[in-house]
Amino acid sequence: MTDIKTFSLDDIRAMRARGEIVPTRADAPVEEMPEGFWDSATLQAPLVKSTISMRVDPDILEFFKSQGAGHLTRMHAVLRAYVDAQKAKLKR
Repeated sequence: MTDIKTFSLDDIRAMRARGEIVPTRADAPVEEMPEGFWDSATLQAPLVKSTISMRVDPDILEFFKSQGAGHLTRMHAVLRAYVDAQKAKLKR
């Protein structure tokens, strides 16, 4: 699970001024890809999530909300883990 944060350009400038963001060093190592690395690459369109409305028990919702912001993301992660586990069971 990732925690994506959104910042305005003014936020980024302020963080840079405070030294929280530093540019990449000029002497930073550069990873060179071997010749033909991208030759067999294929474009993968991102999956578009579906919007749904789901009724859940109040205690379940409160449990996830009590852990702070991102409760829907955590609920999705639980569903993803269940689906992945079920698919793995079927492959055995």
